[in-house]
Formats: sequence, C-alpha cells, structure tokens
Amino acid sequence: MKFDASKAAALNKLENFIEVNLAEYSKLRNFDFGPEKRTNVSCLSPYITHGVINEKEIIEKSLSKFSFSKNEKFIQEVLWRTYWKGWLELRPNVWTDYLIELNKIRKDFKDNQNYNNAIEGKTNIECFNYWVNELKENNYLHNHTRMWFASIWIFTLELPWQLGAEFFMQHLYDGDAASNTLGWRWVAGVQTQGKHYLASEWNIKKFTNNRFNNIKLNENAPPKVSEKTYSIVKQDFSNKNLDDRNLLIFENNLSFETSDFQNNEFKKIYIISNKNETRSIKLSENVIKFKSLLIDDQKQRLNDKSISCETVHINEIKDIGEKVIALYPNVGESLDYLNSNSLKFDFLYRKLDQYSWQYCNKGFFNFKNYIPKIISTFN
Repeated sequence: MKFDASKAAALNKLENFIEVNLAEYSKLRNFDFGPEKRTNVSCLSPYITHGVINEKEIIEKSLSKFSFSKNEKFIQEVLWRTYWKGWLELRPNVWTDYLIELNKIRKDFKDNQNYNNAIEGKTNIECFNYWVNELKENNYLHNHTRMWFASIWIFTLELPWQLGAEFFMQHLYDGDAASNTLGWRWVAGVQTQGKHYLASEWNIKKFTNNRFNNIKLNENAPPKVSEKTYSIVKQDFSNKNLDDRNLLIFENNLSFETSDFQNNEFKKIYIISNKNETRSIKLSENVIKFKSLLIDDQKQRLNDKSISCETVHINEIKDIGEKVIALYPNVGESLDYLNSNSLKFDFLYRKLDQYSWQYCNKGFFNFKNYIPKIISTFN
C-alpha cells in the first residue's frame, strides 16, 4: 500500500476510485481484505486531512458519476471528518483536557509491560499484532479495523484510550485532533455517554474474510465512564478583511490554488511546518516525512503559478512581522502553538466549515439530515 505525497497522486487516486470502485462502495466498505486489497475504500483520508484535496472536490466528482441517492453513504463518510472537526471546534476543551490526561497517563504507563507489548505487537491476539505492524509499516488502517483495534486496546488489553489515541496519531498519515480523539472517545463510551463499541470475534472474522484465528476478546465489558461534560463554546467563524496581508498556510490546508481564497491577492504566502520539537504528540519519522513532502509539493505548485511563497517552521512565525492573516489551522497542535505563544492572528475559514459547523451541535445522525443543504452551498 502506497501513498505518494502529492496533489497529482491524490487526484489520480480519486479519479480511479470514482470510476472503478465507487459503485460497490456501500456493499463492500466494511470489509478489510488486507493492505494490498484496498480498492473497496477510497484511501483519500491522508490527503483530506492535509487539505490536499477537499470534501467539495470529492463529493462533486462522485456526483458527476452517480446520483445522490446511489452515492449517499460515500458522501456521508466523506463528511464525517467535517462533522468531527465542527464538533470539536464547538467544544475545544475536549482536546485540551485530552492532552492534560495523556501527559499524566504517559508517566504512569512508561514502564507498563502490557502497554509496551501492545505498541510492539506482542500480545496474545494475532489480529491485533498484525494491525500494529500494518499501522507502523503503512501508516494507514481500514476504518473498521480502527474500531476493532481501539476496542481491543480499551476493553481486552485494558489500556487507557488516551494512549491508544496517541499511538494512532503517531503513526497515521491521516491523524488529526478531531477524528482521532473523538473516534477513540466514541469507542470507549465517553463521547456518547454509556454507548461504546465492542469488537467481537464473529464480526472480525466475517469482515476480514476469516484471515485471523484465536480471537479471544472481552465482548461483555461495560463502557468507560467520564464525569466530564462539555458545553458548546460560542465562537465567531466569520472572515476578516484580508487585503494586502501575508498569508499563513498550515499543514491542514495544503492546496491554496483550489481554496476559497485562491483569487485574493496576498503579499506573500508562508507555508508553516511543525516538527516534533513543537508538538505535544511526537510523530513517527514516516508521518513527519509525509507532511514535509506534501508541504514541498504545495510550494512547488505555488511556484509554478508564480505565487511568492516560502516554507518556515512554526517557531519562526513571530519573525514574519505585521499584516499577517492565516488559513484556520483547526483545533490541534498548530493552534495550540499559536495560543501558547500568544500569537494572535485573524483567521480565514472555509465556506464549507462556516456553513456546516452550525449543524455539529448534536450527534452525526442529526448532522446527516443537513447534508443535502450543505451540498447545495457548493454551487
């Protein structure tokens, strides 16, 4: 399984999936046939996470092939990430509290043998060990497998979900604060209080085509409990005046030329890289390299259009000077760095986010009722 770090590769993957495999998506999407047989899912998430291609591009492409009714499940899955981001934007303290909890738990489990066996793929559960190695090697896991993995981690291996979420963030090409953190919370039972996800032997066997044996799991564990509740924080996602400014682009918006702001004039574009020394969660070498190559690809595409641009590390932002505006980096590591260093900028928000985040105040089943309205804003 290969993810080339370029917009061209992303568009090629999108085109091939829409033309060849989208028709069977609803029927086959839950099957994990193995890393060399991924044609039943799009594998676009590493590019969506970094803004190399966006939800609008993907959905419009899919609707040019099939009607909304034939395409609905795929469109819902594409917009899950949009929903998770919006949900977290309305409750940013969930991410802040997660990092605080993680920092304490890390110390407690530093020398825990059960934890070390899990991250090294040395448990007594064959499928779990396989997925650990697959994750480290390919930096990707099928979505259904992520659910099984998280459930086994939490309820069979009895490890804190916070450490599992960190392990995913370290190794996934598509890891982001919203989808990853909230996904692990959901499996544990603290995202929707009292509702958790329990992996089962029959389900894993069925949807992996019986690739694994000896799957002995705790299939009766109760959900985890959290006494914390989070109220919605009222925020302003409107765009400010952007005339005659330097523009900052973070790792979640690496396709300026197809953004809502492509026709605006900026003095210069600064593409911001974020290495491990300025991250709370230290990423694997593969993931850092993937991000770096995507940044290089964005810079090259801007150069090809004769747009003045430069790549700088996040700790050099303070040297750029005045008249700076930024494409919004979303709740996560980059925004944390800006806030912790008192770097205050006006942000530019995507039209899709401005419109759809108002529907992220409740669960996804409420959100999906508004998907036709969200799509109608594309034109």
